[in-house]
Amino acid sequence: MSNFKRASQNGAAPKPSILSTLRATSMIESKTVLPAEILESILSYLPVPDLLRFARTSKRMCEMVYDDTRWVARLKSMGCWNELEARKRFEEAMKKKRDAAARSSVNGGPNPSHARHPTLTIFDAAVEEERRKAQEEKASQSRESRLDGFETLSLNSSQPKSPYEDPAALLDVLKNVRSIRGHAREEYGKVYGALAPFYFDLARAKTHTDPIVFKVFRDPERQAQMLANLQIFGKSDWTEGYLQRESKLINMMTIFESAVLREFEQGYEFWDVDGRMKRYAHIMHTLNGGNAAVDLFIHKHPILNDRGLLGNPMECVNTVAHDDVTLEPSRVFFETLAGKLNEQSEVIGRIFPQPASVFWAFVDKIREEIIMEYVTPLLDECHDRYMPSYLKAVSGLFEQCMHFVRSLVPPKSSEENIDEHAKYIALRVFEPHLDLYLQEELDSFTKYAEREVDDWEQKLSEQDASVESFYMGNFNRQADKNDFLSSFKKVVMMPVTVLPSAISPFGTSKPAPTSTSNRDSTFRPSVNGTPGSSRPQTPGLGGASERNGTGTPLPPEAPNDELKAKAALMANRLEGIRSLFSIEVALSLVRTAKESLGRASKFVTLGGQAGEEAREQCEAMFVVLVKILGQTHVKNGFSKAVEHLGRYNPREISDHSQTGVAPLVMFIELVNVGDIISQMIDVFYEQQLAAPKIADRNDFLDPAGLAKKKFEQMLDENVAAGLNKGIDVLMDEVEYLCATTQLPTDFNPSPPTPEAGAPPSDPDIGPTLTAKRVTELVASHTKMLVGSTEKTMLDVFNSEVGLRLFTAVCKHIKRQRISTDGAIKLIADMTMYFEYIRTLKNPDLLAYFKALRELSQIYLIDARHAKEMATIIADGDRFGGIFRAEEVYEFAERRADWYQVKRDVERAMYGLECQLM
Repeated sequence: MSNFKRASQNGAAPKPSILSTLRATSMIESKTVLPAEILESILSYLPVPDLLRFARTSKRMCEMVYDDTRWVARLKSMGCWNELEARKRFEEAMKKKRDAAARSSVNGGPNPSHARHPTLTIFDAAVEEERRKAQEEKASQSRESRLDGFETLSLNSSQPKSPYEDPAALLDVLKNVRSIRGHAREEYGKVYGALAPFYFDLARAKTHTDPIVFKVFRDPERQAQMLANLQIFGKSDWTEGYLQRESKLINMMTIFESAVLREFEQGYEFWDVDGRMKRYAHIMHTLNGGNAAVDLFIHKHPILNDRGLLGNPMECVNTVAHDDVTLEPSRVFFETLAGKLNEQSEVIGRIFPQPASVFWAFVDKIREEIIMEYVTPLLDECHDRYMPSYLKAVSGLFEQCMHFVRSLVPPKSSEENIDEHAKYIALRVFEPHLDLYLQEELDSFTKYAEREVDDWEQKLSEQDASVESFYMGNFNRQADKNDFLSSFKKVVMMPVTVLPSAISPFGTSKPAPTSTSNRDSTFRPSVNGTPGSSRPQTPGLGGASERNGTGTPLPPEAPNDELKAKAALMANRLEGIRSLFSIEVALSLVRTAKESLGRASKFVTLGGQAGEEAREQCEAMFVVLVKILGQTHVKNGFSKAVEHLGRYNPREISDHSQTGVAPLVMFIELVNVGDIISQMIDVFYEQQLAAPKIADRNDFLDPAGLAKKKFEQMLDENVAAGLNKGIDVLMDEVEYLCATTQLPTDFNPSPPTPEAGAPPSDPDIGPTLTAKRVTELVASHTKMLVGSTEKTMLDVFNSEVGLRLFTAVCKHIKRQRISTDGAIKLIADMTMYFEYIRTLKNPDLLAYFKALRELSQIYLIDARHAKEMATIIADGDRFGGIFRAEEVYEFAERRADWYQVKRDVERAMYGLECQLM
């Protein structure tokens, strides 16, 4: 701008005018184009007449206005568009179009054979037929267009055709709307042409007498129908001022509804059921669903004011003892109430067009005003008085409430499931009490179970104390504590004859020897019940007098010798091994758990959150049952039983004529009791939890299933620990029998001394008495476990017993001197052991005793055949790899003539006969 210089004015050309400058300027016209999205938004706010004007501006605007989705949205807002029907119509139209195309291709398609020779057709019937059909369709469309609201609708809001001409057809205009794709504008136009005049007229009305709708339709039924149609039509009014028009319509409907409701109330006061009540209830239902009439009918019903006639809830507790409750008055209450509601069901069916919903709304009001006012005070009073009465009352009232709803007879037109209503009513009644009840149910059962087990433990402790005081009452307790170990050593070292004959260490007098078939009756004389019972029963828990009867007997007077008293006390403790846990206690806990779970499981049927809480609480009860019964009762019993088994010493027992080790027999009986308790738990789980779908047996994370598996695992572990200790006791008894009953002459008989004139006696070639008793002893214990333990544990037990028996027999053989004549009995003994092991059906174990039977034959070889004996000793395959040659050599050393054959056997085994050439 600093270089700008003004032109010289001298001699300059004259300045042109502004008009000449504008004439020389080329005018460029530019107009803005709005995006389609903004145009769509603008069209959404335009009234219908303005939409038609807007469509005339251009072809593009016409396409936007006539877009089918715009009019489908308006029909959907009124609830008049059915997408399934539209899809079905569209598919049918497409199918017809394809069929027509297929027919035209067959009839009028090109023929290849005549394509080369074109001909001239003067008249084609097919073409004429298509032309005729097209004309007919065009004529029909023109007739339909005359019925289209938009085709006959002018751009202003006035209609050339008066609605007085056919007012009845206008009432069903919404019902006649069809869902056709591509024709939504025409369908909405029909609705608009029928209802828009009434709608806008009502919006301009000053008073309730001005709207033309009340002049065209005189009876209240049609007026209600048209007002309802206008309310639906108003949902498609999105233009400016729609809130004022909607408010005006609602005010007019409220005035109309109040007038109809007054007529209904007057009919209600005179109980004009089939007259005014029925008529105006239907009118209000047509208008807006009739909720006002339903509320008036329910709230003013006389049954809500006659509560005293139904009964007093305190009668359930005042007519019985303080710690009891009777539900007979509540049953009468629900029966009376059900009778009254069934009477009203018939009346409701005569009045209302949809009686089912009215009836259940009436029942819900009865639930709120009458049933809850009856149930809540009763449950609060029972909870304050006595907890078992409260638990009984909650469950009983819930069942009566469910039965009450199921006994109702809804109106005939009702198709709803009455069980769903029963669950809803019962849930609303008992929901305020449900959490408290479920917690109290669980706490009550837990306290009962703990109390039962504690009482059992206390009675056992009292028994032990009474027995100890009986035996040790004549001695100084303090001195006994000081020298207990020394006196116990004396008991161990004293001969077995010290024990009194009247007191068996197992609690029974010395019986006569019995056969294996009488095993049960031999070892169960101290068990309550018949001596020959196949299952153990729990010993009584009485005092000393009871124990003198069927329990562990006490002598008439206490021993006056300290050692005898302590020996008898130890025997009494071993006898009491069976009373460490009780079937009766388990049965009592299971029965109580069944009752508690049966009460709580009724609430599972409610479903939803309440049903889930009840189901979880039922599982919690089962978990508590298994925990207390298993960890507190059974596990402690097994621990004490194993401890008692560890105290057993066969050398302290005076009577070994029985075919069983008494403490082990008693422990196996205890295993049978544990197996019965385990089966009780399993049956309880299947019937009370799995069958009613309270617990899922396939869910490995289910608390009840985990608790059950944990109980079974605990039982198996304790049984295994006890059986392991029992095997030690059994083998001690086997070794004791072998050491005390095997005579030196059994396997090394003295040579016969024939007397003059005496015939030679036949030698006894059968097994010895020791082998018979050992076999009977071991077999009796292995048979006891059949059916009471799992097969896997039974196989392990049998295998362990067999291996330990094999070891004991081997040790026993190495302690004997065996002659050639006594080898026959040894072979008979080994064969007897082999046949017993065969009954266990354990091939691996059978190989040991087969090798032992083969080993016994080396004692039968004569001393003159030392080389053959050496060959047998060195043959490892002969014994199946069970014995090495060194071990067989050790057994061969037990021959009575070993020192006579030793030199020859060793020379044959180690090649000492070789000579150097």
